[in-house]
Amino acid sequence: MQIGLSYDLKQALNPVSGGPDDALEEYDSPETVEAITNALTQAGHTVYRLGGGKEFLRRVQEQKLDLVFNIAEGLGNYRSREAQIPGILEMLDIPYTGSDPQTLAVCLDKPLTKKLVADAGIKTARWQLVTSCEELSAIDWSGFPLPAFLKPACEGSSKGVRFASRAGSAKEIVSMAAELLTAYEQPVLIEEFISGEEITVGVTGNIQPKVLGIMRVVPKTKTDYFVYSVEVKRNWRQMVEYEVPAALPAETLSRIEKATLDAYKVLGCRDLCRMDFRVSPDGTPYFLEVNPLPGLNPVSGDLPIMASKLGISHAELVLKILDTALARHSLTAANCLP
Repeated sequence: MQIGLSYDLKQALNPVSGGPDDALEEYDSPETVEAITNALTQAGHTVYRLGGGKEFLRRVQEQKLDLVFNIAEGLGNYRSREAQIPGILEMLDIPYTGSDPQTLAVCLDKPLTKKLVADAGIKTARWQLVTSCEELSAIDWSGFPLPAFLKPACEGSSKGVRFASRAGSAKEIVSMAAELLTAYEQPVLIEEFISGEEITVGVTGNIQPKVLGIMRVVPKTKTDYFVYSVEVKRNWRQMVEYEVPAALPAETLSRIEKATLDAYKVLGCRDLCRMDFRVSPDGTPYFLEVNPLPGLNPVSGDLPIMASKLGISHAELVLKILDTALARHSLTAANCLP
């Protein structure tokens, strides 16, 4: 098959002067592009590297394609940026892997996602959205549960999530939220901090999606509390162990799986996703967020790490995603381009 590969390389982008040091955290490396290309090529497909942004607009029209394998995060600070490439592909009537523009846009908006899953009966921590410093100062924080956790409302890859993102007082909430509003130029999500286990879940499939694995992120150093922050993800080999399957009671694992699959369907995810939970000491899973466009770096991506611990190679994971998308589009070699 003729397969296009859409992506946004970190090295091709310039961070805004004076912006946060994790501004480009979600963008991909040449290592990821090379690994996906090799997996598809070795399976007999012809791969055309499309890139992202204006380069993508030009290249996608130069070559007839059967399907695009999409890992592009989109450009700018827009909450709908992950929908940019899929939106163009739908306009051009080119099939692609992963979720559609609506799901991608909704899922990058963490407060909106939380509303949808909460309405479906899935537990999520109490939260408050703040859109401006004026609104922040007008809110009475005295009744908000402490400790609280703060993060940008529309980011991925743990951007804006630091070990120090936990606030122990109303005064800290106001101070930290004001800093985030300024640094990330978007609303801030303030949540009740849930003590307990950090869990990430991989899902693949469509009509009958299945949990690929449930992974527990275990800190190597005992602390009063753990945050799966950007600092940890940058230095994961030294700071955490990834446990697959998660060593949790069977009943807790069953509750996590049910919440995951329920949220997957409610949000309209397709082909794959990664979903994050906090599991409280009583075994209750609390939905944190979902990534319908999870990172596929062969070394540091949570989903590839999970897959490898389950005996699934990076190439096998890539082809599983591809085959799931091909089945959804009813694409076979017989009805593809020569």
